[in-house]
Amino acid sequence: MPINILITGAKGQLGSELQEIQAKYPEFNFIPTDVDELDLTKKEAVATFIDTHKINYIINCAAYTAVDKAEDDVELCYKINRDAVNNLAEAANGKAKIIHISTDYVFDGKTTAPYKTTDATHPQSVYGKSKLAGEDVLLAACPESIIIRTAWLYSIYGNNFVKTMLRLGKERTKLNVVYDQKGTPTYAADLAQAILSVIVHSEKTQIFPAGIYHYSNEGVTTWFDFTEKIFQLAGITTCTVHPVTTGQYPTKAARPQYSVLDKTKIKKTFEIIVPEWEHSLEKCIARL
Repeated sequence: MPINILITGAKGQLGSELQEIQAKYPEFNFIPTDVDELDLTKKEAVATFIDTHKINYIINCAAYTAVDKAEDDVELCYKINRDAVNNLAEAANGKAKIIHISTDYVFDGKTTAPYKTTDATHPQSVYGKSKLAGEDVLLAACPESIIIRTAWLYSIYGNNFVKTMLRLGKERTKLNVVYDQKGTPTYAADLAQAILSVIVHSEKTQIFPAGIYHYSNEGVTTWFDFTEKIFQLAGITTCTVHPVTTGQYPTKAARPQYSVLDKTKIKKTFEIIVPEWEHSLEKCIARL
């Protein structure tokens, strides 16, 4: 019997990286979908799809991620980040296992130690609140699910900080970048690999250890230092990066000042080795 894995949000960064490595897993039958193939906000359609395709696992990469736009686009943001998750959870309960991707924005960023999975959540933006609401409905409707919170995601696909900086670095002679927000970049290819390690582990042990996990690359940096490293690796020398404070660079949605994630649980449970962020950034820029 093939193991059928539904990938939602398959055209996004993570969904694209999952498809990139699927050839390494011949025992799995990947079914990538985006809104055109499966609209997650339509409850009956979701239930029918899961039944028809005999889905064993769902990797939910679908999300509304335009953080600043979400402040005005509240209804659509919740529709995708909460209601669609609820539809998946209700349809999957007792039939398919869900691995759902969440975010560091569920925290307020007012700490100075890496966030554990047990730490209190306190989102400061519509996006963060909608993602936390998605976690809540998932665990209520389908408690045997895995949630993986990640942060600062980038890849060779889609729109992300790395690609934006590479473009701006070539277009401009100077850039202002925030230096007082700390976190860890996450290479989507590494996260994709980690997710499939979770499924391989689950198949091997016949145990699906439900709960909340954190995943980002190893290390800590700021947006300013991240940009400096991007330019260094890409050989961009014609653009100078200037450090500015969050106050000097106001955005519509509040960002966590500190969102380093503690990855102890995911590393121990699934025996995952997490690469350093600089090493992964180097790999991504080489691919770009």
